[in-house]
Amino acid sequence: MKRIYLLLLAMILPTLASAQITTSAIGGKITEANGEPLIGAAVIAVHEPSGTQYGAVTNMDGRYTIEGMRPGGPYSVRMTYVGLKTVEYKDVTLRLGEMASLDAVLRDDNTLNEVVITASTSKFSGLKTGAATNVSKQQLQLLPSINRSLTDFTRMSPYSGGGTVIASRDGRTNTFTVDGANLNNNFGLSGTLPGGGNPISLDAIEELQVVVAPFDVRQTNFMGGGINAITKSGTNTFKGTVYTYHRNENLRGNTVDGYDLGDRARERTETYGFTLGGPIIKNKLFFFINGEYENSPNPITKYHVSTDGVGNGATQTSRVTAADMEAFAKILRDKYGYDPGSYTDFSDGGTKNYKALARLDWNINDDHKLSVRFNYTTNTHMNEPNWTSGINPRASSSRISDKAFSFRNACYGMDNNVWSVTGELNSRFSNTLQNRVLFTYSDIHDKRSSDSKPFPFIDIWDGKGDAFMTAGYELFTWNNEVKNNVVNLQDHVTWTLGSHRIIGGLNLEYQKAGNSFMRFGTGYYKYASFDDFKAGNAPIAFGLTYGYNGEKNPIAEVSFLQSGLFVQDEWNVTDHFKLTYGLRADMMNFLTDLETNQAYLKLDWRDHFVAKNDPNYASFQSPRVNTGEWPKASVLLSPRVGFNYDVNGDRSLVVRGGTGVFTGRVPLVFLVNMPTNSAMIQNTITVTDAKTLEKFKNNMLTNVDDMIKLLDAPTTPIYGDPNSTASRASIAGIADDFKMPQIWKNTLAVDYRLPVSFPLTLTVEGMYNKDIYNVVMRNWNIVNNGNLSRFAGPDNRLDYSTSTTGNYLVNKNVTGGGVILDNDTRGYSASLNAMVTAEPIKDLNLMFSYTHQWAKEITGLPGNQAYSTWQGLYAVDGPNNAVLHNAQYLTPDKLIASLTYRKDYGKYFGTSVGLYYAAYSTGMYNYYYSNDMNGDKNSFDLMYIPRTKDELKFVDKNGFTAAEQAEAFWRFVEQDKYLSAHKGEYAEAYGAALPWVHRFDLKVTQDFRLRAGKAIHTLQLSFDILNVGNLLKSSWGVTQTTSPSNYGKILRYEGKDANGVPTYSMGYNTVNKKKELYSRTFEPYRNSSNCWQMQIGLRYIFN
Repeated sequence: MKRIYLLLLAMILPTLASAQITTSAIGGKITEANGEPLIGAAVIAVHEPSGTQYGAVTNMDGRYTIEGMRPGGPYSVRMTYVGLKTVEYKDVTLRLGEMASLDAVLRDDNTLNEVVITASTSKFSGLKTGAATNVSKQQLQLLPSINRSLTDFTRMSPYSGGGTVIASRDGRTNTFTVDGANLNNNFGLSGTLPGGGNPISLDAIEELQVVVAPFDVRQTNFMGGGINAITKSGTNTFKGTVYTYHRNENLRGNTVDGYDLGDRARERTETYGFTLGGPIIKNKLFFFINGEYENSPNPITKYHVSTDGVGNGATQTSRVTAADMEAFAKILRDKYGYDPGSYTDFSDGGTKNYKALARLDWNINDDHKLSVRFNYTTNTHMNEPNWTSGINPRASSSRISDKAFSFRNACYGMDNNVWSVTGELNSRFSNTLQNRVLFTYSDIHDKRSSDSKPFPFIDIWDGKGDAFMTAGYELFTWNNEVKNNVVNLQDHVTWTLGSHRIIGGLNLEYQKAGNSFMRFGTGYYKYASFDDFKAGNAPIAFGLTYGYNGEKNPIAEVSFLQSGLFVQDEWNVTDHFKLTYGLRADMMNFLTDLETNQAYLKLDWRDHFVAKNDPNYASFQSPRVNTGEWPKASVLLSPRVGFNYDVNGDRSLVVRGGTGVFTGRVPLVFLVNMPTNSAMIQNTITVTDAKTLEKFKNNMLTNVDDMIKLLDAPTTPIYGDPNSTASRASIAGIADDFKMPQIWKNTLAVDYRLPVSFPLTLTVEGMYNKDIYNVVMRNWNIVNNGNLSRFAGPDNRLDYSTSTTGNYLVNKNVTGGGVILDNDTRGYSASLNAMVTAEPIKDLNLMFSYTHQWAKEITGLPGNQAYSTWQGLYAVDGPNNAVLHNAQYLTPDKLIASLTYRKDYGKYFGTSVGLYYAAYSTGMYNYYYSNDMNGDKNSFDLMYIPRTKDELKFVDKNGFTAAEQAEAFWRFVEQDKYLSAHKGEYAEAYGAALPWVHRFDLKVTQDFRLRAGKAIHTLQLSFDILNVGNLLKSSWGVTQTTSPSNYGKILRYEGKDANGVPTYSMGYNTVNKKKELYSRTFEPYRNSSNCWQMQIGLRYIFN
């Protein structure tokens, strides 16, 4: 199969094909009055703002197709034939990625000179098959947005989960393109887009499209969905804007559910920008430019130390006191000469962002159109230290939280830079042959920085296994830099043959990523308690990563070529029924050579795969981890079929749907993990054994070279030697048969235009998706379940302390996991959506939608390092035994609605209003023990929910008797909706939903116009108000937090009794210096993010 694929690739390479959609199209059928197809009728479409002209002639079936057209409009479309009356469509607006259906009957009627048709306002004039949402330029202008980000508008899709999350899928596995250029967060260190999350100014965007299941084989590289945006072009009229937007701490509320948040921290966001576009040569050559600057000096965190040692997440108060921080800082300064920074002033955070864009559009002639676009964005932002990652076991609380606190110098900066260029040529070679060539290049560069001098990162725990204080150079920031270069060359050929529109070709994408990543690059110490640290006792964990041969900035690289072949036929089976069917083949070839770690290659993982009592144990041959080989290249096929059936022939009732396979992407960080952790360019050491840690007793070294000498660690690569032995290894590998993720999608929808006097449409759409290959992490360094016994009693989970091998680890010399990137097939999802749109009066557009979603997965990949991502799984019997559970990014139910209205009055005034409403659960959360119960050194053990009050055994603890805790715990269970409904079960990962929130966002703009000659000058004042309900009443629009129930960690494992039955204690809150056992699940989140916010904008417009 692969040979055939490569042969086809070589044959078709001169004719490359598209994977992204940047244009629109029109098509239809022209007949005579008797219904016969009209052959040779001329169709001329003119983009009125620019004078750009497109043409076609009908074929033997009376059909025509025009592709490569500018989205938007308005267009006028004339259909002519000698001797017959001309039909003209006026005010036609084209939607990105869709073909508008414009049919006509040309009559021999001498009573009229021309038939003029105003274009239909029905959204069903397009011939889409699957689920997609388009956001027009008008919506971008009228709907509220304080962040001025494209992700403020992806929420118009009923399947959006916020940001780039679509259909309950991690945004890193989806795709985002601008003018066809790959501007994904390809590397995947976070879920935001490059350039700080907003690589293109909102004022440069013409239209946005969110696709979930487009059964067009040209669209690919996503699991949940794709976001396609196109930028604005110049027209025959010089147009420009100068704008500014402002908001600060005084333009927001300060009360949440009656609680005054107190003194307002300094917050300010100011944006300045301009656009200019127009003709260089009328009807021929056009330009558009945009520049924007944003400054947002906000605090890094709003958490603060307490005065009484009592933390409260709702008020962002840490239990750590000023006295604790002062004592810690004094030791660091006096003994080690290190300044940890402030613990009271985090005001120097925030963001600075610069954007620039330039675009040229050239109508070479009526048959060839060329566009070129360049953009550049740079962004800087300060962040809190990583929340919980480190050396196992993790703390259950973040380093800045109600349980812990950090110094300012433990924070880190992030510098994001992105620039890209695109060139697109749309050509019409004949009436039946059209072509589109697209070239794009993107350069994405992210680098971390720190205000700390080089110094170890120090975690101080509270003596009970949870975080308390942190200081030092942030543990993941030293030499942390990512460079990602993407070259994409695409072209597709469209051949119209009778009632068939055949599209075929190839897509090539080359990516190169360089990753400098040295966790614990300045050294890492974790102490059980502050008393241990003060006394000079040995730490409970140590970590270090260093480059060989004295290299301070080692880098791991990966490059690959992803190619895709496809062919598709869009067949107008009848005038009312369109069938689209096609096949896509994708293949990834890795181009980077790797070195094999011979010590890792020798490691035997048999105890992971087979239990010692298995009769095949002695003969079992374990697979090996070869860090010198990429997974085998394989061809992934994506067949798709879609249909669109116009039941009545007038687009009033449309049935559409399809089925097909989609190939997605995997964050590159999970591929680069293998060479980064191969110990061939750098070495990572993690130490948890007490004997070695004793070397650091009264000897906390701060110089990396001294740490290397103390541990007698190798300074040159030694693992190329077959006789080498692994030591303190952290291994990341990739399964030999690993495949890029694939999903099977199915949709069925009905679009109905109600028979009323104004446009009123109803859509009902169902979707079912099944994973073919999803991405999971498996740790081969954990013994097989058959080697383990279980706890006694109702909570009879696996007990890793009982391993018949003597250790739950397969290889004791592997201390940082042997984590393998692999595939799984068990995930699935489904959804049901109902949407109503209406325009009851001119320019008043209404939308209401309800969506219910189900989604099950093994992992949502909660991290960006192989080991920590595996550790981050919530499970009963350990991460290797994670079962299907609610998707991490699931939004089970969501209501959205929007209203836009514009009214011009008099000669000089205009007012517009945009309203967006959303109601949904704000997230899924977990019930799990506050420490490691099963002994696998992971702290995300899901809780058992007892059937009765007496089923769990409590012990006296924290001043409470066992009976008091049992009674309080049962009262908690009974008051909690999730727990009370799942008695006798283990809590499901992400099984509990946070309460719903209802929010309204409002935008009002007022225009003041002045005409000077032919030019119109407009001064526009705008007000964007988020969470309007909170402005009216402080309890409205407020999210809830699980802070009063310790974020789901209500029980702590206290050991086993004499019969092997686990025992527990219940946690408590301190209220007015009195301990109170947990009694309620939620309380209002007392944070300014729950308050109303306003942004004031001023814009000057001329055209």
